[in-house]
Amino acid sequence: MSGLDNKEDINALNYGLKDTEKSLEEQVQCDTTSTYSGRGSGVRSLFDPNFDSNSVLEDDSPYPEVRSAVANFDDPDMPASTIRAWVLGIIFAILLSGMNQFFYFRYPSVAIGNLVAQLLVFPVGRSWVRIIPAVSIFGMDLNPGPFTIKEHVLVTIMASVGAQSAYATDIVAVQRVYYHQAWSFGYNWMLVMSTQLIGFSIGGIARRFLVAPPSMIWPNTLVSCALFNTLHSQTYAGIGPHDGLSRERYFLYAFVAAVVWYIIPGYLFQALSVFSWVCWIAPDNVKINQIFGYHTGLGFSLLTLDWNQIAFIGSPLATPWWAEANVMIGFFFFYWFLTPLLYYNNVWHSQYMPISSLNAYDNTGKPYNVSRVVNSDATLNMEAYKAYSPLYLPTAFAMSYGLSFLSITSTITHAAIHFYRPIRLQFGRSMREQPDVHARLMSTYPQVPEWYYACIFVVTFIFACVCIQLWPSGMTIWALVIALLISLVYVIPIGMIQAVTNRQVGLNVITELIVGFMIPGTLRILSTFGYITMAQAMQFTADFKLGHYMKVPPRPMFWCQIVATVVAGTVQLGVQSWMFTNIPDICDRNQKNNFTCASTQVFGTASIIWGVIGPDLQFTKGQIYFGLSFFFLIGAACPVLLWMVTRRYPNTILNYLNTEYHSSLVFSGVGQIPPATAVNYVPWAIFGFVFQYVVRRKHFSYWAKYNYVLSAALDAGTAIGVILVFFCLQYPLDGSIGRNTIQQWWGNRVYKETLDWTGASLRKLSPGTTFG
Repeated sequence: MSGLDNKEDINALNYGLKDTEKSLEEQVQCDTTSTYSGRGSGVRSLFDPNFDSNSVLEDDSPYPEVRSAVANFDDPDMPASTIRAWVLGIIFAILLSGMNQFFYFRYPSVAIGNLVAQLLVFPVGRSWVRIIPAVSIFGMDLNPGPFTIKEHVLVTIMASVGAQSAYATDIVAVQRVYYHQAWSFGYNWMLVMSTQLIGFSIGGIARRFLVAPPSMIWPNTLVSCALFNTLHSQTYAGIGPHDGLSRERYFLYAFVAAVVWYIIPGYLFQALSVFSWVCWIAPDNVKINQIFGYHTGLGFSLLTLDWNQIAFIGSPLATPWWAEANVMIGFFFFYWFLTPLLYYNNVWHSQYMPISSLNAYDNTGKPYNVSRVVNSDATLNMEAYKAYSPLYLPTAFAMSYGLSFLSITSTITHAAIHFYRPIRLQFGRSMREQPDVHARLMSTYPQVPEWYYACIFVVTFIFACVCIQLWPSGMTIWALVIALLISLVYVIPIGMIQAVTNRQVGLNVITELIVGFMIPGTLRILSTFGYITMAQAMQFTADFKLGHYMKVPPRPMFWCQIVATVVAGTVQLGVQSWMFTNIPDICDRNQKNNFTCASTQVFGTASIIWGVIGPDLQFTKGQIYFGLSFFFLIGAACPVLLWMVTRRYPNTILNYLNTEYHSSLVFSGVGQIPPATAVNYVPWAIFGFVFQYVVRRKHFSYWAKYNYVLSAALDAGTAIGVILVFFCLQYPLDGSIGRNTIQQWWGNRVYKETLDWTGASLRKLSPGTTFG
């Protein structure tokens, strides 16, 4: 686009816009005094790989990712907060949250995300226009005309904001499964409401830092924007001048292909999903299975043909390539170099366990039996613990905690170096970064008053205090305040990182560590407040950015998120309660319908490590994992060293590591291991390199027009394919369809008949012996 040198060249592009077009009559140099982009900034001068200094579009974002997915015009009179939107939003909030909670405890699970919600809402909204009479109720139109894009956004946010299983439901499940505690529904409801909503109040504080500035692009929201504009046939200059298929037709073809294709790796030939082909050749060789396996190995097999696996950690088409490259630097060093180095040298007695697993182990190499070391009130019985076994972690699991230590301290140091002056300016309401067209268009709508957020905080804080005081949680209010302060300190720097890189630094481990030292045995509640408060603040902010891009008024955005979260949380608790009452053997590893509760196992393992046993018996001097505590110091030092090197050598390639967002990404980007494995990272990076580097550089017009549409089509199509396969082929007749035919053929058995799948260890113990 930098080759367009005059007004006539631009006009000759003939974008053929159907809606209000972007103005291309004059060329205005893009603002380069951005607090965040750093190009010529009076605050500092930093390298921003997203910034397009050659942008020729007037009154538009300087970021091509935003221009390719977001329209820069608005119709303030377009209906948004209508009866139709609220009715559909609440209905979809009930349906999606209930279905997702039902499948959350199943492996593999079926998650209905925001893109599927977008697709499902669209025909229902259109049908409402045709079916519902045009009458008024209390002066409000029941059918105000065409189903608008703003209504569509509002309904989708209501459907998806609480659709994923609430984090606190794992507390309830772990209490029942691991500690045999079943407290009242009132406790469960107040716990879920407080953990889900208290983060929204903190998200309100972060709006001015994470929503309005143009450099806070939030890549994942761009996929949704592209799909909204495609479904509503909005055309605008930023999608580029590429000829060929319309975006609507392109989406349709890719969507149908994704739905049909999933039947193959999802049902007919499941080995294509776990494509550990080397292990198939040598299924009984321990080292080959550990190196090339995907289930409990290192994943050097490289490939998978299942988009569900590729996009497990997020769509590679929505994350910038430089961010993906930083993530893979961390993956290659810590999981493909350091992890095998530690394992094959038997550090931490690791050779008696699989190299990677979700479980903790005892000194016989078997999964740790927590019931042998706890009292009736779920506290540690020290005598029983000494008589039984210390707790041991597989190398990859231990490395994940080390990386969490690195990312937490590197984020603090990073924020001190790069964010101090911008944050200080924002607190003083000095907006050095000039508002872009989207911020100016949104400034015409009434903003959400600060006291709204204060009220939400007060109510949810009271709920949290009631849970702590009226039930034997072992927690105190001062500890709750500390957990919330942890989230408050981190929410802005973590939000800035996520807004640019599409990767979130998790606070779960640091809160677990602090809580484990402060009040052993309370992990299941306190660390949740520390972690989920920040995570919900990010959810709230990301949705606000989506509304910002789509020009939805802020006040309806606020209320739709609050109401939908309350509805969804209540529904999820009801579904979970029904499941534990009516599904036999739920959360058992051999449950006949695969309701094995994989995520609950991870949460339960963490509750043992950090809560019951506590970090004092794991990470302090003289304990087995004491060496990991030095990762805190290394993490704090790395941003300082990079900053010093890049100041001395300003043109070095290390700028891609030292920008205000990236160095901590090397540590935090692989934070989803476990439960993610190499099958979720390596193919993700390969696809990201192809589309976000090769295609973007060599075929930019194609990328600008189709990239986010393709991402939406693959995500939505695969999700629909998963649902169809489950409900049509796996769930009916108690899973007996094809039990003796398709389910038993080689392509659906071969990956399970390997040592990778069974989780073999390198060393075996003689009967009656222990290690350590």
